[in-house]
Amino acid sequence: MKTRRILLIENKNAIREVTQLCLETVEGWEVLTAISSQEAIAKTKAQKVDVILVDLDTFASDRDLSTILHQLQNNPVTQDIPVILLTTTVLSQEQFTKLGVRTAIAKPFDLITLATQVSAVLGWNQ
Repeated sequence: MKTRRILLIENKNAIREVTQLCLETVEGWEVLTAISSQEAIAKTKAQKVDVILVDLDTFASDRDLSTILHQLQNNPVTQDIPVILLTTTVLSQEQFTKLGVRTAIAKPFDLITLATQVSAVLGWNQ
């Protein structure tokens, strides 16, 4: 079975490290991390990833989030990578579609079940 590679974009060190550790431990996924859109773009160009988890709170404004999503969606290397938001903000399916993301997982999330939630959204557990 192929090891999944996840890119986690999160600017808070403690949250990023604990989330990475849980995803690696629970599912055995390889988790790459980034703290900014520039770092995320560079990592997705350098290494193929299966999904990108984006902490919505990492971006200071909607414009910043739109910029990274636009860059990902318009880059041939990254345009087909599913994006899942991690957020305290409630979003509708219409907003997901407008942003071009698969879904959002509400924060605070249960670290032990996060991998299961991601797998379910992407159909990895079938």
